[in-house]
Amino acid sequence: MNAFDEELTSRLKVVREQGLYRELRRIDSPQGPRIEMDGKSLLNFSSNDYLGLANDPALKEAAAEAVLKFGAGCGASRLICGSLAPHHILEETLAAFKGAEAALSFSSGYAAASGVICALFDSNDVIAVDKLVHASIVDAARLSGAKLRVFGHNNLHDLEKILRWADRRHAAPALSQTDRRPRTLIVTESIFSMDGDQAPLREMVRLKEQFGAWLMVDEAHATGLYGKSRRGLAEECEVDKQIEIQMGTLGKAFGSAGGYICGSRPLIDCLINRARTFIFSTAPVPAAAAAAAAGVRLVESKAGEERRNQLWASVADVSRHIDGQGSAIIPMMIGDEGKAMQITAALLNLGVFIPAVRFPTVARGQARLRLTMTAAHSRADVEKLLASLRSLNLVTKT
Repeated sequence: MNAFDEELTSRLKVVREQGLYRELRRIDSPQGPRIEMDGKSLLNFSSNDYLGLANDPALKEAAAEAVLKFGAGCGASRLICGSLAPHHILEETLAAFKGAEAALSFSSGYAAASGVICALFDSNDVIAVDKLVHASIVDAARLSGAKLRVFGHNNLHDLEKILRWADRRHAAPALSQTDRRPRTLIVTESIFSMDGDQAPLREMVRLKEQFGAWLMVDEAHATGLYGKSRRGLAEECEVDKQIEIQMGTLGKAFGSAGGYICGSRPLIDCLINRARTFIFSTAPVPAAAAAAAAGVRLVESKAGEERRNQLWASVADVSRHIDGQGSAIIPMMIGDEGKAMQITAALLNLGVFIPAVRFPTVARGQARLRLTMTAAHSRADVEKLLASLRSLNLVTKT
C-alpha cells in the first residue's frame, strides 16, 4: 500500500471507531414500499418518495417518451445547446403549480441552493440560517462569502437579534459606499428533514418585512403534502406570495430527480445569468425533466389529493404509537451511534429497513432512526412495522 492509501486507510479507521462508517447498499428493485436488498425483500420505511410516484407508470412513460424523442443526454449546458424542450415544459409546469412568475430547474437540490445563494449574495451581505437547515444551504452561504449567522432552531428571538445586528452592520460607513445596498437573507426549511417539525413561517415573514430582509424557504419535504393545492407549507400558512425565494426538489413527492427555484421573473433571469451551478453544468437528462413534469401534474390532480390523504392516514396510524411532529418524517431518537446501527441491523433481520442517521447528518450523540411514511404503504405494512418495533421495545405509546 502506498503512502496515499495508508493515510486514507488510517482516516477510515477513525471513522469506523466512531461508529460513523458508511457503506452503499445495493438495491435491485425500483423504489417502493418493498425493496430488494442482498436477495431479501424488505419493507422500506426510509424513502422520501412520499406520494409513491418514483415507480408510477405515468412518470415512467413520460421518461421513456423523452428518451425516445430527445435521447439519453443533453450534450451541453443549457446556455450552450442543452436547453431541451422537456426542461422548458418542466419549468412552466412548476411555475404554474407554485403560482410563481417563473421557475428554474437544477441538477439537484444541492445545486439549486448553491446556485441561488452564491448568485445573489457576497461579502457585503448577511445570511441568517436556522441551525438545522440542510448542509447544502450552509455550504452555499459559506461559499458566497456572506457573513453567516446561525439562529437557534425555530428561535424567533435569536433571529430578531441577528436581524437587528445586520441592520446596524449595513448602516456602517464602509458598507454605505458599496455598489449596491447590502442585504440580509433568512433561510429555513419549511418541514425539517431530520426532525419533521415545521418552521414558524408566518412569524418569519413578519420579521423579514419588519427589517427589510429577504426570505428563502426550502419546501423539499413539504411540497405535494401541505396546502390546499399541495404547493407546500407556505401555501398552507398563506404566506407563499411573501417569500422571495422558494426552493424545492424533484426527487421527493414529485418522484424524479433534481432541484428548482421558483419566484419572480427577475429572480430567474438573474439565476440564468449568474448561478454558476446552472451555467457550468451539463443539463439534466431529458428523461428526468419529463418525469418530474409528469409528477407535478399528478400531484396537482385528484389522484394526487387521494395519495396525500392516504399518506396522512398512514402517518396517523403510526403516530398513535410513536411520537412525531405530525409529518411524514418520524424520527426515533436513539442517541448513541453504535446502538442506532445495532437497531437498524435488528430491523433488517425482521424484514424492515429503517436506516440509522448519524453525524454529520445530525449532531453527535443525536443518532436516530429516520422513519418515513409514503402513500404506497398499506395498512398491512404499517402493522408489520409496528409489530417489528414493538418486538425491539421501540414503540413509545400503547
